[in-house]
Amino acid sequence: MQFPIEHYLWLIPLGFAVGAYGTLIGAGGGFVLVPILLLLYPRESPDTITSISLAVVFFNAVSGSLAYGRMKRIDYKSGKLFAVATVPGAILGAITTAVIPRRVFDIVFGVLLLGAAAFLISTPSRKTNHSEKHSLGKVVRKLTEADGTEHVYSYNPTLGFILSLGVGYISSLLGIGGGIVHVPALVHLLSFPVHIATATSHFILAIMAFAGTLVHIKTGAFHCGVYRTAALSVGVVTGAQLGAKLSNRIHGLWIIRCLGIALGFVGLRIMLMAV
Repeated sequence: MQFPIEHYLWLIPLGFAVGAYGTLIGAGGGFVLVPILLLLYPRESPDTITSISLAVVFFNAVSGSLAYGRMKRIDYKSGKLFAVATVPGAILGAITTAVIPRRVFDIVFGVLLLGAAAFLISTPSRKTNHSEKHSLGKVVRKLTEADGTEHVYSYNPTLGFILSLGVGYISSLLGIGGGIVHVPALVHLLSFPVHIATATSHFILAIMAFAGTLVHIKTGAFHCGVYRTAALSVGVVTGAQLGAKLSNRIHGLWIIRCLGIALGFVGLRIMLMAV
């Protein structure tokens, strides 16, 4: 009898591409993978699609975090705070997915992507606050990368916690990992340098996706996607290493712009499918 995983080997190169691009922009790849899975498996329920994507995002995020960790780009202190906030949202989002009709799911997903794309393309960059002075309610973070690049930035931890709670819910609900929301929030609202934002986002994603995946396993939604997840994960783990290396060669401004353009195309495609 043929081992079932052999039927899904073609998903490995797909996972590699998703892992490389998702890690490059700090989004985990779920925003690319979900619409592809929606196209490939039109009869699958939203909770099955999101359970597969979220599990793949977890492996992608772990691999990418290891690579970014070696580059010393992860703000672990801030990442731990935000990750704690994403967990309850991720659990609630995973539970909510099971009661959403497929057509409604597609429309919500498409609208979110188009909105995020419009925001990123219209405001692709933001000057980071390099002041070391404490503003009211803000904390200052200093980070030195492995290559000697220094970053000094400040942000409001309360705002970051609240944003992360919402990101956890939306990302787990849609199975997109949350990076497409978290990276722009870290850059535009919390003044993180782009490369620090993408790396820290990956670290947060690993914890959040793990929590959401456990819920999907508990509810039984993940049962139908084990082999597909395994094949995709083999690809994303290796692709994530490539994405982290490529990030050294691409300016932060273009990372944000590429993220916005990709979101626009994907969101448009999903909306056309739903109507």
